[in-house]
Amino acid sequence: MRNLRNLRNHPENPENPENPGSSKAPGRRRNARLATAAAATAALALGLTACGTSSDPAAAGSGDKAAESQPLVVAASPTPHADILGFVKENLADKAGLKLEVREFTDYVLPNTATQSGQVGANFFQHKPYLDDFNEKNGTTIVPVVDVHLEPLGLYSKKATSVKDIKPGQTVAVPNDTTNEGRALQLLAENGLITLKPGVGTGATLSDIADRKGLEFKELEAATVPRALDDVDAAVVNGNYAIEADLRPARDALALEKAEGNPYANFLAVKKGNEKDVRVEKLAKLLNSAEVRKYIEDTYNGSVIPAFGIPAN
Repeated sequence: MRNLRNLRNHPENPENPENPGSSKAPGRRRNARLATAAAATAALALGLTACGTSSDPAAAGSGDKAAESQPLVVAASPTPHADILGFVKENLADKAGLKLEVREFTDYVLPNTATQSGQVGANFFQHKPYLDDFNEKNGTTIVPVVDVHLEPLGLYSKKATSVKDIKPGQTVAVPNDTTNEGRALQLLAENGLITLKPGVGTGATLSDIADRKGLEFKELEAATVPRALDDVDAAVVNGNYAIEADLRPARDALALEKAEGNPYANFLAVKKGNEKDVRVEKLAKLLNSAEVRKYIEDTYNGSVIPAFGIPAN
């Protein structure tokens, strides 16, 4: 019923060109991403300097017109963030007078450090709990600009067909970064697989589990969790990495986060002080447009959900 071994060619996979409701753009770019991700990161480090780039308002010259004439470089996770930005670049940016460049990163650290240093003008990959934790630990001053979408966190397995199939003695993989591990543990607790100590919030760690109910846990870097599905009994996978691994959260997850009241909307972010950059304002408006809403709904079929609006404080 939920055998994940054959999902790559599933006709309802949102990145499968055979799906009439999908965009072919994500599929066409997949092979190029893997080959160029390292090169893109190296090029960013070599080709830009921390003191100023074409995407840095301070380096673009004085006044909105000078900044507007330069491209806005945005760091983004490949899927769905870079795909959404690619749609904006190809279909909406020119009409809005916005020059947009997208730099893809496969980790959760470099997009923020590059934004802080001015190597890129903005980033699009994270939610508020993660950013708050990152700023506190690294002394950075990144701020959210506009919410765009939610990627529901899900529990997946190649061995179990329902949550009830997960038994004592089995191993569950979870992301090892602070906010996503807490988020994963909350999902497991909501589905009766563990019990957390009273009052534990989104920052929960393995030490906050009051009752493991016989389960073992394997902490892994978030991007590598999908690859561990062959080696563990179940795994909690971030929405973007699930999609990259050809998993469809809305269909294939044994358990999935609820969208209502969820604080984990992903947003466009900039270094504090750059919120009023005319290019950032244009991109924020485009990312909350009716065209982007339709693109998200048509492309991801519920695996990624529009969550437009002002980020929570």
